[in-house]
Amino acid sequence: MEGASKYIFPVIVTGIIVFVVSAVVTFANIGLRADFVARWLKAFVIGWPVAAATAYLAIPHARRMAAVLE
Repeated sequence: MEGASKYIFPVIVTGIIVFVVSAVVTFANIGLRADFVARWLKAFVIGWPVAAATAYLAIPHARRMAAVLE
């Protein structure tokens, strides 16, 4: 992956993953309550930057491990 997409891709992918996972975990923890959407979005806003930063740190290591296993 070259250019800006090298930096944009992890942000997009983690956004999609955190969007879905935060909804599932929020639902599992509190069920479908009146404040579900507010709590889900709060979890998403907190989780997405954490996931994106983790992706930037983990991707190089994951690539090396995948190459070793290849």
